[in-house]
Formats: sequence, C-alpha cells, structure tokens
Amino acid sequence: MLAFIRRCDDAPPVLVVCNFTPIVRYGYRVWVPELGRWRERINTDSESYGGSGVGNQGGVNAEEIAHYGHPYSVSLTLPPLATLIFEYEGP
Repeated sequence: MLAFIRRCDDAPPVLVVCNFTPIVRYGYRVWVPELGRWRERINTDSESYGGSGVGNQGGVNAEEIAHYGHPYSVSLTLPPLATLIFEYEGP
C-alpha cells in the first residue's frame, strides 16, 4: 500500500492510494487533512478501464477518527492492483 496527500495553493487537496496486492482491502483507513466529502475521481479498477469495478461508489466522507496522529480519516475499499485518486469537495 502507498497513500499520500497532494496539495497546492490554488486547488483542493488530493488523496492518492495504491494497492499493490492482488487482494481487495475493505475498511482500509487513511488519514486526511479535512472533514467532508472526498470524491473518487480516478479508480484504475473501474469497469471502463477493463477492471472489476470494485471501489467506493463515487466517494467517501471523512470521519473524526484519529489515525496516525491526525484527527480525521476515511475508510476505503481498495481494489486489487489499483490506484485510487480522491479530490476533496468540502463539508
């Protein structure tokens, strides 16, 4: 697994998560910097790319559950051998 936040001054933060295993991961928790909706912008396991279609049904909502010293996190379904990109939409 690999997860990171991409930030810049003139755009909302982006969360990138990669699952390099051949197993679907359910309830995989990742910290995020903001509460609110995180929209799934890219899922390389999408059926439109020839994948199995496993994902997060368009996005997830951040929760006030601390993770790795940060106050907010999201619970994700990670498709096998895939990369997901989420964009922060706001509260």
